[in-house]
Amino acid sequence: MAGMRRILAKGLLIGAFLLWAGTAAATDANGTQPGAAAIASAHPLATAAGLEILAAGGNAFDAAVAVSAALAVVEPYSSGLGGGGFWLLHRAADGFEVMLDGRERAPLAAHRDLYLDAQGEVVSDWSMNGPLSAAIPGEPAALDHLARHYGKLPLARSLAPAIRLARGGFAVDEHYRSMAEFRLEVMARYPETATILLDHGAVPEAGESIVQEDLARTLEALAEQGAAGFYRGPVAQRLVEAVRAAGGIWTRDDLEQYRVVEREPVQFRYRDLKVTTASPPSSGGVALATMLHILEGHDLAALDAATRTHLVLEAMRRAYRDRAEYLGDPDFVDMPLARLTSPDYAAGLRASIRADRATPSADLPGTAATGGGHHTTHFSILDREGNRVAATLSVNYPFGSGFIAAGTGVLLNDEMDDFSAKPGVPNAYGLVGAEANAIAPGKRPLSSMSPTFVETTDRVAILGTPGGSRIITMVLLGILDFARDEPPESWVTRPRFHHQFLPDLVEYEAEALSKSVIEALQARGHVLKAVRSPYGNMQAVLWDRRDGKVRAAADPRGLGAAEVR
Repeated sequence: MAGMRRILAKGLLIGAFLLWAGTAAATDANGTQPGAAAIASAHPLATAAGLEILAAGGNAFDAAVAVSAALAVVEPYSSGLGGGGFWLLHRAADGFEVMLDGRERAPLAAHRDLYLDAQGEVVSDWSMNGPLSAAIPGEPAALDHLARHYGKLPLARSLAPAIRLARGGFAVDEHYRSMAEFRLEVMARYPETATILLDHGAVPEAGESIVQEDLARTLEALAEQGAAGFYRGPVAQRLVEAVRAAGGIWTRDDLEQYRVVEREPVQFRYRDLKVTTASPPSSGGVALATMLHILEGHDLAALDAATRTHLVLEAMRRAYRDRAEYLGDPDFVDMPLARLTSPDYAAGLRASIRADRATPSADLPGTAATGGGHHTTHFSILDREGNRVAATLSVNYPFGSGFIAAGTGVLLNDEMDDFSAKPGVPNAYGLVGAEANAIAPGKRPLSSMSPTFVETTDRVAILGTPGGSRIITMVLLGILDFARDEPPESWVTRPRFHHQFLPDLVEYEAEALSKSVIEALQARGHVLKAVRSPYGNMQAVLWDRRDGKVRAAADPRGLGAAEVR
């Protein structure tokens, strides 16, 4: 039945995929190529790793391996070999596009009530901290798959920069210190984590070097043996032994059965834009299709700022309602994807929006969205041939589960908290899930990660961001900026606002909304709350065929680096 559900879910998208495949191939067949390559990632050392691989003759897919692995070393609070993600690919030679699903899977011993105590109440510590919270990682398998099926260089060559960084060390910065302070109590619980990522149980000082010799050896096993070097043999044995000794439920079978899945992306049109984005178990593509199809019925540029913002918020509200109600792992859940991504369906939702009044979320029956990957990472790559990669990776909460498996250097995720532990009970982000995202053995949790391509006949954008449940609305705002012909610097820097159905609340960054817009939205019935600190860390690349220029931008909220070569 699971296999049939997967076929059905993919089948609902295949029509859209075929519709756009000819267009993509035709675009690439025009003979144009970028005048430069570009990489934007969340850390300068990761961007440098990708550029090194491009200079060595690799393509965008080889560079994606290098950037992913380098981020696993220098951003342990965001991603790693103990986590997973989605890699959205475009191959210039034939226009082929695919999403590599390297999302984590629930252990085979997991069950619906895994995180409930004897009284049937959720114990959040179990789903967020320590090895019981860890799903089976997908990133190592994805890197091997990416290199073998799409790259030009051996996996070992693309992993070499990350191995050097792990063995040679990297300097602690203030962001590392902030994240470590946030998760200090949990990280200090586990001797291996405290020894490697802390300084005698305390947050390391800025400039202190983090050396990860065990992680270097694990990366070398992956480089020499491919996925088998992680999911079988000594590394797998050490992972399972460490997890089970600390109260986890992993088995060797869990690791040996893990497979990357190639999925057709969600593809749709918004006015003259072609959007290619993540498909389930990401909720991003479906939600973006719903929101943009709703907004397509309005001339946003002709509206005053308050009305325009109100309509965007109402589109967000309705998309997030559907996200929570219907979406999950396509191998386990039957989803009405054709309906949810249909312009006709969006037209019905649009008809329910009043221009003068906010719709109370209580009037839209459903369940609040489940968050995904609060402290995640993203990178965007374009090579000189026109190959592209947008990839969003995560270990979920900062520093994941806080648990490093002894002898491996692998910091495990806490992605099990992305499942709905119990209907109506919030997860780490105060958000609630539905049955479609309930825990089941081998199931992948629903995610918000939304790596995306957007293109017209003369422009191509590659973008994405971390940010938990806010990821999708950040990407939406970036797409709307692209539609207005704004440069990538605008996409990554613009102040942001967000609505996710429940709680029935508009969150916004300082300067995102003027005083007059805030007052107008409140008069319409919106409840607004300014966020205390900026959110998101978008990384973006633009290829403008009109002048042949390539531009890249890294979000100033983070430490990232964008380079064009």
